[in-house]
Amino acid sequence: MATMIVPNSIAFQLSANSLFFLLLIIFCSSCKTTYAFQGTKSKSFHHILHLNSLLQSAACNSSTQGLHHQKSSLQVVHKHGPCSPLHLDRAKTPPTHAETFFQDEGRVRYIQSRLANKSGSKEDVKVTDVANLPARDGRVVGSGNYIVTVGIGTPKKQLSLIFDTGSDITWTQCEPCLGYCYQQRDAKFDPSVSSTYSNVSCNSVQCSSLSSATGYLPLCSLSTCVYRTQYGDSSFSTGFFAKDRLTLTPFDVFDNFLFGCGQNNQGLFGGAAGLLGLGRDQLSLPSQTARKYNKIFSYCLPSSSSSIGFLTLGKLRRYGSKSVKFTPLSTSIQDSSFYGLDITGISVGGKRLSISASVFTTAGAIIDSGTVITRLPPDAYAALRSEFRQRMRRYRMGRELSILDTCYDFGKYKSVNIPKISFFFLGGVKLTIPLVGTLYVANVSQVCLAFAANSDASDIAIFGNTQQKTLQVIYDGAGGRVGFGTKGCY
Repeated sequence: MATMIVPNSIAFQLSANSLFFLLLIIFCSSCKTTYAFQGTKSKSFHHILHLNSLLQSAACNSSTQGLHHQKSSLQVVHKHGPCSPLHLDRAKTPPTHAETFFQDEGRVRYIQSRLANKSGSKEDVKVTDVANLPARDGRVVGSGNYIVTVGIGTPKKQLSLIFDTGSDITWTQCEPCLGYCYQQRDAKFDPSVSSTYSNVSCNSVQCSSLSSATGYLPLCSLSTCVYRTQYGDSSFSTGFFAKDRLTLTPFDVFDNFLFGCGQNNQGLFGGAAGLLGLGRDQLSLPSQTARKYNKIFSYCLPSSSSSIGFLTLGKLRRYGSKSVKFTPLSTSIQDSSFYGLDITGISVGGKRLSISASVFTTAGAIIDSGTVITRLPPDAYAALRSEFRQRMRRYRMGRELSILDTCYDFGKYKSVNIPKISFFFLGGVKLTIPLVGTLYVANVSQVCLAFAANSDASDIAIFGNTQQKTLQVIYDGAGGRVGFGTKGCY
């Protein structure tokens, strides 16, 4: 019987008798403990969990990395997990559930702000003023859970960056840090020691392209282009727009890669050195490397914070399995950064929910690696919640958890049947959400349905990273499609 892992939770204490109760595997964000359960998938429309196994591990399980690892692949790890280089910084306290959801709400606001297409005005600034150019006052940022390590400069400087499909510009904190730099695990990038570094001119085409990539007009400091990017919760990065050598793997090296050399940065980035932009704009990593990769990349987010996934640039030797199915990128999303999806329906336990097509088309939907919990239109979520609760009526309800309002207390059960949830996308694509993407576990008495409602029907739906865990997600920018495959990693 295979062991499955469910991450992102807090540790709970179990008595001897409760070893046979529910155990949904989660990484303990405060005590670095991993819980595991054994279970089997029912051939019907339910996940059947047998709650008789307990594993506790604070170590990284490196054998769990992506099944389709190849030479153009990077390891993907949870930034607060034991596989992360940031994990070595004991001074960093992982966020609580409340903080995680607060940051996630900020992420959602950021996306709504970007889709509103707001931009700043162009102005000239002094070099000394670069330290005082925040887009707003900065606090925290819900910019993603997963990091990869890349090299910048000559000789290369290894940096751990959050990868983000909802952002375009790649940036890292730089010396001399004229304004403010938050604490990061890696030493900050020093452009003065890189023989291939150069600043971008204010009058260049590359500088002008910042408008669409960041939502803000570029600034100018003594003929040097100045970028600024802001996230919806007021976090930001500002600095010199530059180019240097980017080393992804020994086989994948790119000269003159455009990125932000941050001089004033504020936000809760979890010790990461910055952000790797995987959006659709011309300044994103897929676009800048399109000549080699043809705007194709894929990733698998691991099931547990103590497991390893992958990010692969370019077409895989094979798309994993024949089970990979592609849906066209939505044409209803006008913003050039986001990957749009056309959701056509949802089923619970094999039953297609009665949701009007207009519910999904009113605002549209995107897939996003940085949003933790999938957000649905209010009417769609209400239908999902109602059917899920009906099928779970035998189990005792638990306390709500922030934005999650459908939670259960499984402390008195030896086995649990969880109805399978499936999404339907344009092109006849049916995607059954893995068990690890169905539930968010705080403790044995607070196991929650991992979906939430938008506040308004006009708010865009977001297919978040919890629901993507263990899936092989393929972005084919040139082909205008997104694919989903099962068992990409564990």
